[in-house]
Amino acid sequence: MQPVAEQTGVGFRSWVEEQTGIKGARLGPLLTGGNANVTRLIESDDGRFVLRHPPVHAVSDRAAAGISREYAALKALHGQAPVPRPIAWCDDRAILGQSFAVVEWLEGVALSTDLPDAYAATGGTDGDVVSELGREMIRGLALVHKADVRGRLPEKFGHAEGFVGRQVARWLDQRQTHKVRELPLLEEIARWLLDQQPECAHASLIHCDFHLDNCLVGRTQPSLVGILDWEMATLGDPLIDLGLCLFFWKRDPAQPLGFAHVQSLTNRADVVSVEALADLWSDLTGFDHRQLTYYKVFAAWRLAAIVEGAYILHRQGQDDRPYARNLEHDVPNLLREAAAHIDRKGV
Repeated sequence: MQPVAEQTGVGFRSWVEEQTGIKGARLGPLLTGGNANVTRLIESDDGRFVLRHPPVHAVSDRAAAGISREYAALKALHGQAPVPRPIAWCDDRAILGQSFAVVEWLEGVALSTDLPDAYAATGGTDGDVVSELGREMIRGLALVHKADVRGRLPEKFGHAEGFVGRQVARWLDQRQTHKVRELPLLEEIARWLLDQQPECAHASLIHCDFHLDNCLVGRTQPSLVGILDWEMATLGDPLIDLGLCLFFWKRDPAQPLGFAHVQSLTNRADVVSVEALADLWSDLTGFDHRQLTYYKVFAAWRLAAIVEGAYILHRQGQDDRPYARNLEHDVPNLLREAAAHIDRKGV
């Protein structure tokens, strides 16, 4: 059986037409890189669409689960929040050698380090433009968190209560099993998170990896087109999403930062404040953000704990990508930033 990356055959084209009515579907190039699932263009007689599938050589049920979860989240949110329209799901590996989803093509651009040249025509300063991108990001996130997904998700999609505690226990357990260096802050912050854990005040469908880099925005103006990459979606306190995206907002570029590239164009003194964005989110959702610092700490800690796994693979000689090598510094820097938030809170 040929993997997705090599097969473009008649079986796929026939399946798509039978399931969706889209004629002449053919696989195009990869659209993004990333470290998890694959995004690929579908060209057709009826326009462009997007193929989402697990990494080419991952054929386990677990590898397909993220794409299945993403498709379920899109089905629940479409029509209520800015997400691509889910079109078809296939778990028959005879078609492409992988489970896969077909979703809507959205015309936009993903930003990280630079603004599109066309934004200069809007007349605002770069700081004004980035600030509006931040407000657009928060408006979209608020729609996600306010969406009514009751009865629209699989029965065992997620359990909101106790999410933080389960995550801390999971990643500490992983560390006990696989450990290649001392990271005392990982254990110290984990204890703080467990001691300070708030109750889940409100349960929403959450993205779990939400930041500007996972949004598509307009090519000519700072407007939100859609929120992408839902393979980690679950049910939880919406402050989990707000904490992550605002942890990455307006960081000090003079400091050693973990994953300095994420949302790096927002690391400027002249952009809207974290507090103003949090207030906007509360105004739009009706949810308070008094526990935001806690969830910013959790976001940084959880990310550090997860990606330390890739650094372990690097140390074992199984992953020599620049991404994995750079985790030597990214993980400790994330933990130091998390600790600094605790110190500023005075706890």
